[in-house]
Amino acid sequence: MLDLFPKEKIILPLPDALFEFYPNFFNKEEANLLWNKLINETPWQQDDITIFGKKIAQPRLTCLFGNEGKPYSYSGLTMQPQLWNPTLIYIKDKVEQVAQQNFTTVLANLYRNEKDSNGWHADNEKELGRNPIIASVSFGEERKFQLKHNLNPEIRMNINLNHGSLLLMKEGSQLHYKHQIPKASQSKNPRINLTFRTIL
Repeated sequence: MLDLFPKEKIILPLPDALFEFYPNFFNKEEANLLWNKLINETPWQQDDITIFGKKIAQPRLTCLFGNEGKPYSYSGLTMQPQLWNPTLIYIKDKVEQVAQQNFTTVLANLYRNEKDSNGWHADNEKELGRNPIIASVSFGEERKFQLKHNLNPEIRMNINLNHGSLLLMKEGSQLHYKHQIPKASQSKNPRINLTFRTIL
């Protein structure tokens, strides 16, 4: 019988917010199948974003999926969603059961190599409401994920987001913390990250 609620849940020891990490949310065999579907089914694109008033090409490929009529904007870019496909609906259903949250949108990110990255930010766009819950699912190469507290620079944490893992960033996570995927000094294979969110 399929276990819908993974046994291993790690609560990150961070104040002012709740972070739940499931390192084996998908087992290796299922994660491999989902990786192959996502890499081949997703119409990846590279958009320009605006950082400190300067327009640059995003250092990764992306694609937005979601409910019709719900665009998503960040860093001067507004993305229109593709319709959900069966692979993403399957992943979304499993994530929603654990998160106890209905998600309307997922931003798919493809980090092609060690040079692709995502700088310090919070997922705090106005479409998401004041205190959003974000679910982050990772497939492919393990990459370092960094967290830092907005007011106390000594509160920081690094997590390795591995193949098949789920990180739930819950209450307080986007109010009190920023996060990033830094460039890596060693060679890295591609990684896909799915960040599920709820547009109000």
